[in-house]
Amino acid sequence: MSLEILDQLEGKIKQAVETIQLLQLEVEELKGQKQQVQQELDNARNENNQLRGENDQLKGEHHNWQERLRSLLGQIDNV
Repeated sequence: MSLEILDQLEGKIKQAVETIQLLQLEVEELKGQKQQVQQELDNARNENNQLRGENDQLKGEHHNWQERLRSLLGQIDNV
């Protein structure tokens, strides 16, 4: 009877070890995925910052064109 209990215990221990190993593999895979997602997030933030800078530049150019057009329209009105 005690040999049967030891066999059951050994089986449960082996199953627990296998489960732990599978979970460790899953953890490593998730760490890799997390690192990849973090890199994608960093790239998206960099692109966002570049686009914001370009947007600010275009807004400035748009403002300059508006001022030039107002100036020209003002000159036409004076004629």
